[in-house]
Amino acid sequence: MRKQVVSVHAKKKTRTLENDATRKNICKFELLNNIMTTATKYQISDPKESVVKDLFNPYNVSAKPFLKWAGGKGQLLDKFQELYPEKLKRKKIKNFYEPFLGSGAVFFDIAQKYDIESAFLFDINDELILTYKVIQKDVSKLIDFLYRYQKTYLKLDKVKRQEFFYDQRINYNLQRFNIDYDKYSESWFPRAAQLIFLNRTCFNGLYRVNLKGEFNSPVGDYDNPKICDEQNLIAVNKVLEIAEIKKADFKEIVTDLKSNSFVYFDPPYRPISKTASFKAYSKQGFADTEQFQLAQLFKQIDFEGSKVMLSNSDPKNNDPNDNFFDEMYNEFNIVRVPARRMINSNALKRGEINEIIFFYLGVPLRVWLSAVSPRFASLHCGLSTYIPNAKAA
Repeated sequence: MRKQVVSVHAKKKTRTLENDATRKNICKFELLNNIMTTATKYQISDPKESVVKDLFNPYNVSAKPFLKWAGGKGQLLDKFQELYPEKLKRKKIKNFYEPFLGSGAVFFDIAQKYDIESAFLFDINDELILTYKVIQKDVSKLIDFLYRYQKTYLKLDKVKRQEFFYDQRINYNLQRFNIDYDKYSESWFPRAAQLIFLNRTCFNGLYRVNLKGEFNSPVGDYDNPKICDEQNLIAVNKVLEIAEIKKADFKEIVTDLKSNSFVYFDPPYRPISKTASFKAYSKQGFADTEQFQLAQLFKQIDFEGSKVMLSNSDPKNNDPNDNFFDEMYNEFNIVRVPARRMINSNALKRGEINEIIFFYLGVPLRVWLSAVSPRFASLHCGLSTYIPNAKAA
């Protein structure tokens, strides 16, 4: 639907629709109206069309996560690759499952490095699943919206950027009541674009919602945020060709689980302190009760023959005597690796912490340790160990 451009010098704003029959669908395009009228409000006009190129041109850039996400695993992929099942490396595993999708760093790594045929990507977050599906099905239309966001936002000064961000955040929270998350439609395109815009411009890329389900992350301070990463979005679209994407609770994985599979669990972090929490990615939350349920599922899947791996924030970062996970997963390999904590309002507290990883018993741990690091600290619970950072040569 073509939108009427309203002059910033006009005394009155008028809106007309060329086709009265489209009035019934006006709600679908409210977000597009918001983008265009906001551009007028901030005295921005740019007639240039989106620079979406032929989607079938070859690209030499690997797909990577398109969202910044609390607890993203990009920094740990080198260590994870040493822990992946040997059968995966020998091209014997064809199915990959990720029930807590998030930014998808592990999925993108495995899908592009190993010979899997299908991936099953689940998450309970409506907005996240909506956005992945739009990239999978209609990436060019998403890029059109993101291009408009980028052209609008980057021309604003700092004060107007903040005003623009909070206008979009208010609109984003209000519009969630008009979205049918169960039925794919054109209304999903601007919704996905708005999520990516807010994610790329909010403080620290922290997706956070309150108990009402309202996105409440504050504005960030970036000189030149990359809102429309067209090349990467097209690469992501290609990788998602092998994926089934579904909004689902992690427990539903057993209804779809195929034999000869590898399952990676990346649940919301168990807070490392009483005041820290990375888990508010959905209004449902993720408490210790869910952690226990997840452990039971982890053991069930392992017992039935699939390969499993799980990571979380190590509670020993805060309390050396906290054996919450060590006791819960004491029959599995437990490895601690250093990770950099990026989410904290105080930059001085974004230091190094341990990530704790649990994995299947199919790998001889001593062999793995000798390959990954010649140095390791004391063993915990028989199979548990700590892997320090290797110094760069």
